[in-house]
Amino acid sequence: MSWQSAQVVGIRPETARAKTIRLALPAPSPHRAGQHYVLRLTAPDGYTASRSYSVASAPDGTNEIELTVERLESGEVSTFVHDEVAIGDELEVRGPIGGWFVWEADSPAVLVGGGSGVVPLMAMLRLARRTGTADLVRLIVSVRTPDDLYYAHEIEGPETNVVYTRVAPPASVRPAGRLTGADLPAGIVPEARAFVCGSSGFADAASDALMGGGVAAERIRVERFGPTG
Repeated sequence: MSWQSAQVVGIRPETARAKTIRLALPAPSPHRAGQHYVLRLTAPDGYTASRSYSVASAPDGTNEIELTVERLESGEVSTFVHDEVAIGDELEVRGPIGGWFVWEADSPAVLVGGGSGVVPLMAMLRLARRTGTADLVRLIVSVRTPDDLYYAHEIEGPETNVVYTRVAPPASVRPAGRLTGADLPAGIVPEARAFVCGSSGFADAASDALMGGGVAAERIRVERFGPTG
């Protein structure tokens, strides 16, 4: 899988610390919901830094993809993306990568994301909505406050449940607190597959909650991430 040059054709903020960049690839490169790309920066002296970012957009047959990047103060790549990248710039990418943490919108799925872990799950939700299979998917997102919620303009719907752990909005019927088994959708069917994405601690807690809700361990797929940027 070779590196290719992609042009930045769109940039939009998701939160105060996260941006989505839309990239146009040289040619259509079909991805699957849940896959990721590696983004590489090369300095004039030849030094390189690369990071993996999940694709947030649903597969649509075009040559464009969206990556959502959280700005980390010590991150070589994320700070450059936030502070320097502009529409029209060219970025080196490689992908799509991954074949295990993917969903094809053809079977029941429970998606559980913590913070920025919602990114690959958003690709799955968008795919379900685009293909008319939203009845197959349920998404639970855990965030600290309303200001930390990615894709706030579109994520809410009958398929989703947002859990606020620190500060809940005034209209919320659920008080702020960590995700528990009570936040999972009722009546999870035995054939449902679960996809969990978040920090190591969140992934463990979410997996325990899912197993407590009747999801077999072998049907849970987990993607963990750390504070690399």
